[in-house]
Amino acid sequence: MKLTDIETWVTVPPTGIGGSFWVIVRITTDNGIVGIGECYGIPVSGDVACRMVEDTFARYLEGESPFNMETLFRKVYSAGFTQRPDISIMGVFSGMEIAIWDILGKALDQPVYNLLGGRFHDRLRTYTYLYPKKTDGHGNPADADNDVYHDGDAAARRALDYVEMGFTAIKQDPAGPYSFQGGRELSLHELDRCEYNVKRIREAVGNRADILFGTHGQMTTSSAIRLARRLEPYDPLWIEEPCPPDQMDAIGRVARATSIPIATGERLTTKQEFHRCLDSGVAILQPDIGRSGGVWETKKIAMLCELYNAQIAPHIYCGPIAHAAAVHVAFSCPAFLILETIQTDFHDRILKNPLLWEEGYMLPPEGPGLGIELDLDTVLAHPYISGGRLHLEMCQTPLPSDNTKINAEL
Repeated sequence: MKLTDIETWVTVPPTGIGGSFWVIVRITTDNGIVGIGECYGIPVSGDVACRMVEDTFARYLEGESPFNMETLFRKVYSAGFTQRPDISIMGVFSGMEIAIWDILGKALDQPVYNLLGGRFHDRLRTYTYLYPKKTDGHGNPADADNDVYHDGDAAARRALDYVEMGFTAIKQDPAGPYSFQGGRELSLHELDRCEYNVKRIREAVGNRADILFGTHGQMTTSSAIRLARRLEPYDPLWIEEPCPPDQMDAIGRVARATSIPIATGERLTTKQEFHRCLDSGVAILQPDIGRSGGVWETKKIAMLCELYNAQIAPHIYCGPIAHAAAVHVAFSCPAFLILETIQTDFHDRILKNPLLWEEGYMLPPEGPGLGIELDLDTVLAHPYISGGRLHLEMCQTPLPSDNTKINAEL
């Protein structure tokens, strides 16, 4: 069995939840088996990302056996004389690698988790981000009443909605916006807002749900420690990516300064970078399988957790194909903690057989491979415009921190 053909598409979720677009991959073998995958967060336009995927397939994967996973990884990892973690090329490879595991499972008539050591868990605990009920099409609140990111009272109301759905953990980031300048000192206004949001959510949900606090790498080390001290009375399950992802020593200093577990990983790739996280004192790793190197590399990352008495909580801000791949890895991992999950109608409509979620838990896919089937008509009905927005963007304006409300809300 050889890998022979590849097709790529970019589709745009109409709500903007899960990113501005999703890069979808379909690979076919010489005996007609088809596998689907999804790349996460390649930092170029969607049409360019597709060309990168197709070029990489033609150079390194076409004609190869899908069983030679280690060889395929090393070929692409070393492409262009790099042989180091590269966030773009690993995003390219991860989507194709997910499709290859789908092929292997179908060829062997087994779900992917059975090829990774078997199903260790009967079900997976899940959490959700606090998304507004109504969005502007880019994931932002449609009106002030839905501003769960900045209004603590709106966040508390929305948290209760999700708890009633069955979620036992909810996440938000009220610190924003995310600046390209790297770490910055949060203003007193921003610190107050963060504390108030968490306070109101804790009052609303009590002990029915864990609170997960995201920060998307916005802060200096000192600012992150100041924030952590404010949040400690409300017992969050974690603070996520408190400092920029290229400042792992800084993240480690934050971990040593607070009783709140530190989580990170959505912007990292391969076991090399995640090993450094663990050495720095990070307690919870958050690989996004569409970027971290794919199924096999993410399984290795999860195994590293066991050596450090740490845990893995896969990051999901993507479409349902990468989500499905993360589900299979999580089911096979003893160090699994919790899985991020996005519940939207469009996520379900992309698949002919959506993932099974029940009262806060993900149920195991039963079919061969990833256990899902792409609805190509839905993909084609929501096309990406060539040269359009990137998957995600940072604020391109430096943010002064002079403790005024105006500057805090730029």
